[in-house]
Amino acid sequence: MADIVAPVDITATPEWKALQDHFDALQAEGISLKDWFAADPDRVAKFSYDVNDLYFDLSKNLVTDETVKLLLDLCRAAGVEERRDAMYAGEHINPTEDRAVFHTGLRRPKSDIGKFIVDGKDAIADVHEVLDKMYAFADRVRNGEWKGVTGKKIENVMSIGIGGSDLGPVMIYEALKPFRTGPACRFTSNIDPNDIGEKVKGLDPETTLIIVVSKTFTTLETITNAKMARWWLIDALRKAGAIDDSPEKEAEAIAKHFVAVSTNLELVADFGIDPVNAFGFWSWVGGRFSTDSAVGLSLILAYGKERFEELLGGFHDMDLYFQETPLEKNVVAIMAMINIWYNNFFKFETHAVLPYNQYLHRFPAYLQQLTMESNGKSVRWDGSPVLCGTGEIFWGEPGTNGQHAFYQLIHQGTKPVPSDFIAFANTANAIQCEGQDVHELFLSNFLAQTKALAFGKTADEVRAEGTPEQIVPARVFEGNRPTTSIFGIELNPHSLGELIALYEHIVFTEGVVWGIDSFDQWGVELGKQLAKQILPAIHDDEALAGQDASTKALIEFYRANRK
Repeated sequence: MADIVAPVDITATPEWKALQDHFDALQAEGISLKDWFAADPDRVAKFSYDVNDLYFDLSKNLVTDETVKLLLDLCRAAGVEERRDAMYAGEHINPTEDRAVFHTGLRRPKSDIGKFIVDGKDAIADVHEVLDKMYAFADRVRNGEWKGVTGKKIENVMSIGIGGSDLGPVMIYEALKPFRTGPACRFTSNIDPNDIGEKVKGLDPETTLIIVVSKTFTTLETITNAKMARWWLIDALRKAGAIDDSPEKEAEAIAKHFVAVSTNLELVADFGIDPVNAFGFWSWVGGRFSTDSAVGLSLILAYGKERFEELLGGFHDMDLYFQETPLEKNVVAIMAMINIWYNNFFKFETHAVLPYNQYLHRFPAYLQQLTMESNGKSVRWDGSPVLCGTGEIFWGEPGTNGQHAFYQLIHQGTKPVPSDFIAFANTANAIQCEGQDVHELFLSNFLAQTKALAFGKTADEVRAEGTPEQIVPARVFEGNRPTTSIFGIELNPHSLGELIALYEHIVFTEGVVWGIDSFDQWGVELGKQLAKQILPAIHDDEALAGQDASTKALIEFYRANRK
């Protein structure tokens, strides 16, 4: 393993002290977004950014010109630009696993072949070799050349994966539904048998293709679900009289109805899948950064090559923007540093993402893994303890559902929640209701919420409405609740790729400032190991005796109540 360069002791830098002094001064004089807007007619222009398909309004954040300057000073002091360039070059910036980080290479064009040698190989050539293989396979499925064991065209796809092998494809599939031209997709991840039990309901095994997504082909949840899916397929085909009981027919059915996204060709073959129908990716692609790799095979089947390439183009355009735009004008870096501002100086612990587009209903869940698995760390990349708070807690739901659920806390609670509001000027479903454009009604809520959160409502304004005095305090909104507005032209593959890459690079920037390795995930391993140890104790008294008292009690409850 290469020598690990220690991260910057960020809290000991003059830039951190300058920010702390600035924060203390703002607290002393009082923060008022209403006053700041009144005093500076150019505030919106100063804090607004156009990036391809997206418009960003950061003016309702708790920052001044001086705040942003000092935040970017801190960004430079942490070495974000240098580490960014190292990532884009495919260097080993994941030190705990001694791996390169090069997910940006997944969306580089063929014209970049020969320009990036990662771990001794032409990474872009490898990427496009796999992409071309996926496109060719998807074309065969979509045009009916690839058929199931009984000769029927594939109409449905079930993708089996977990974590990054599931959350990204599910989110993108849901987000782009208006663009689907191929098979319908279902996604199975949870090892709970209720998940796959529900997902196979209504599926015709003769017209279903199953994708098993596991780089090592050893992930417990994925392989268990894949085995259950194999049993379901064979059993259903036999019951329908589509195949007989011979091992040859079973093997033929598996070969026609299963493909893999994996690099472990031996285990793929042992499962019954022809290794020719396995699509690989590389150690330099972390799971939560892999949706635009072979992990997205289901998306190519559903949407086709052209749409997938548009998605990759959106990713790449945001990659170039983050790499080439000076920090002072770089909305990606500024958004990340504002998150640092809230997390480490205001001590705001959570961050809401509130998409005003129902097709993005899985986007907050996707971001939970991207942000919390990446930056939920308590040691820095050299093994030393972190020096400040890390890892924002991300959550959210689509508007206007969230308005009737948790916005009460965001508006009037004691725990301020910085929030990203996301909307689009155009909708895939333009509907009029009694002369009202429903999308405009929807957008009025998007616009109203950030205004209310920023500027609030004073006691005098409440009294002026004739409110009884004893109720006035309950109807006061203090304002100064920070929000960022992201307004797109329309939700399509390109703009979605930009949104995903935006948050990938925000996560990266925060991780560099905190000095943590955003690309490992050791925290998920202990529970997996213990589960393997505990499983025998569920039925074996000797194994049970070796468990702690709490685990024993829970297992005994299970034994007593299992039907």
